[in-house]
Amino acid sequence: MTDFLVNGPENTSHSFVFAHGAGAGMDHEFMQTVTRQLVEKGIRVIRFEFPYMQKRREQGTKTPPNRQPQLIEAYAQALHDAPLTGKVIIGGKSMGGRIASLLAADLPEDISIDALICLGFPFYAPKKQREPAFSRGEHLHHMQTPTLILQGERDHFGKAHELDDMPFADPVSYTFLDDGDHSFKPRVKSGFTLAQNIEKTVNLMAEFILSR
Repeated sequence: MTDFLVNGPENTSHSFVFAHGAGAGMDHEFMQTVTRQLVEKGIRVIRFEFPYMQKRREQGTKTPPNRQPQLIEAYAQALHDAPLTGKVIIGGKSMGGRIASLLAADLPEDISIDALICLGFPFYAPKKQREPAFSRGEHLHHMQTPTLILQGERDHFGKAHELDDMPFADPVSYTFLDDGDHSFKPRVKSGFTLAQNIEKTVNLMAEFILSR
């Protein structure tokens, strides 16, 4: 049985299932901040952890992420177990968003979702040669689920000018966070702040979610 952190009204019209990134759990500061601001807009946010992260928490060991099929299966199981209400939007930060997108691209018959949100999609492995095929996001070329990608302009997993060359399917839209890195944090010299980028992120997420 999946363990959850559930925030927001029980009778809300929209639920957002929010998965963490590869290196930090569901209680990471980024996850908490986005959750709190979404809840203020009347959206129920449901967080969970993948099996390897649960093991890290229980045993205090540096357990590596599960293999991709196990991560997808764990996300699907979370959707079966989660206290969902209203429209269901799935997504996550970095790896969590990518796993949600892979699930959405090949959705089991017993799962129904209304939309997908990816925060900082990991199109590339940093410091490795970039390939024109964008293989990590290839399924987004054919995505049928309404999808929103929010990406820092300087994200080393996929920068703004690189995404402009990617052939996304029509239901996929994306917006860049001003001078943001993978955590959406801008440089001081840019004149922007992390708080501004998080606020912009939440506003765009809420508009997208509530329009379903």
